[in-house]
Amino acid sequence: MWEDLARALCLVLVIEGILPFLYPARWRHLIASMATVTDRQLRIAGLASMLLGIGLLYLLK
Repeated sequence: MWEDLARALCLVLVIEGILPFLYPARWRHLIASMATVTDRQLRIAGLASMLLGIGLLYLLK
C-alpha cells in the first residue's frame, strides 16, 4: 500500500509540473492572480478538487 501511495504522490508532482514547464509566463500570471483570491474561494476550490478526486477514485475502483 505504501508503494502505491508513493507512486500516486510522484504522479501528482509530475502533473503539477506540466503547466509551469510548458507555460512559465502564464503560470507566473496565474500565481500572481491567486494572491487576490479570498481564503473562502480557495477553500471552496480545494474542497471541490478533493471531492472530484474522491469521486473519480470511486468510479475507477
